[in-house]
Amino acid sequence: MRIAVPNKGRLHDPSIDLLERAGLHLQGGADRKLYADTVDPDVTALFARAADIPEYVADGAAAVGITGLDQVRESGHDLTDLLDLEFGRCRLVVAAPEDGRIETVADLDGGTVATEFPRITRDFFAEQGVDAEVVEVTGATELTPHVDMADAIVDITSTGTTLRVNRLTEIAEVLASSVRLVAHPDAVDNEKVQQLVTAFESVLAAEDRRYLMLNVPEDRLDDVRDVLPGMGGPTVMDVAGTDDVAVHAVVEEQAVFGVINDLQAIGASDILVTEIERLVE
Repeated sequence: MRIAVPNKGRLHDPSIDLLERAGLHLQGGADRKLYADTVDPDVTALFARAADIPEYVADGAAAVGITGLDQVRESGHDLTDLLDLEFGRCRLVVAAPEDGRIETVADLDGGTVATEFPRITRDFFAEQGVDAEVVEVTGATELTPHVDMADAIVDITSTGTTLRVNRLTEIAEVLASSVRLVAHPDAVDNEKVQQLVTAFESVLAAEDRRYLMLNVPEDRLDDVRDVLPGMGGPTVMDVAGTDDVAVHAVVEEQAVFGVINDLQAIGASDILVTEIERLVE
């Protein structure tokens, strides 16, 4: 099975990190290569531009690919969205010059919009019933309204800083995007593809969880259960030669600070908190 992975840019490092954490270690690294074997002899990583990955998957050159939803939608290919990988979040928005005449999407009827995403943009304005001319550009989209090339733009934003720096204001959201694991429809039921989905899900499930271990007097166990409901309840084991029990549980990361204080208050000791690499639920 071949996995198409972004070869550079802001999506490359998180994608490689995800593969490594899922147990698909790359043989020889990922720098300046077209492909790399993994520790699984049946799985190979192909490196390509994020914008080209939907084409690789649609043509069957790769069974699955890691790329942004915006790139998938722009490609127009009918791919199966297997999993939101929860990084690379951004939005595709309509923006126009500050203090200009364009204040709503309807104001662009008969106007011109510049974008690197012509397919998504045309579909959006068609859905809005607005007849706008879409001009495709390949860079410096924010400049086009200021040199009379366009009345507005459709572009990617994460924080809005670039729009503000270029004296543009957001008018409407076109698409909320994040990085996805996508597959060719014919590959969805492939055993290796399903194994990959499970592996990625286990990494994502572990990200905001922590493994908590502690000792506590056995007669305070009910109090511990009130504090640590865990995943179906904590695991409890006897501690040899004492009246204590060892308690293990998985907790939400954001709850750890308060939980430790509550556990100490009911007599818990030797509290240990560790990260979780993978969690198969």
